[in-house]
Amino acid sequence: MMTDAVMFMRAPLVERIGKRAYFLSCKRRPLSISKMGKFMKPGKVVMVLAGRYAGRKAVIVKNIDDGTSDRPYSHALVSGIDRYPRKVTTTMGKKKVAKRSKIKAFVKVYNYNHLMPTRYSVDIPLDKTIVNKDVFRDPALKRKARREAKIKFEERYKTGKNKWFFQKLRF
Repeated sequence: MMTDAVMFMRAPLVERIGKRAYFLSCKRRPLSISKMGKFMKPGKVVMVLAGRYAGRKAVIVKNIDDGTSDRPYSHALVSGIDRYPRKVTTTMGKKKVAKRSKIKAFVKVYNYNHLMPTRYSVDIPLDKTIVNKDVFRDPALKRKARREAKIKFEERYKTGKNKWFFQKLRF
């Protein structure tokens, strides 16, 4: 028969917060309430789920987790591929290969709810002075930002890196 002191030592320490009970010990690590890590970071490849560019792949250029006064929700500035490069074979000439390797880009701000993060990241160096949230105020600046994204995407495509990013999503 156990004494009260021994039973107390064997009983796990429990802390109740609301309706939930947290074990503080009991051959387990002490309770540590930790924050979840941020994974929506610049360079992360995401799938666009809603809108005109649904099903397209994009890269996060800038993420805003806390929201702003005009957009009081977490959102991200993304740059993605609207028209993917077409298949190229070795028998094609240089002119045809150049024509089929063209990419059409887009730049847009999306709510996190309309983006699905992937396991992939790319390090495409988009110029932050050209591709930023201010481009949406002026159509000329938006065209310039799209052109910048297009040039950087085409450069990366021609190097042969990040092949998955430049393939059309099949579903």
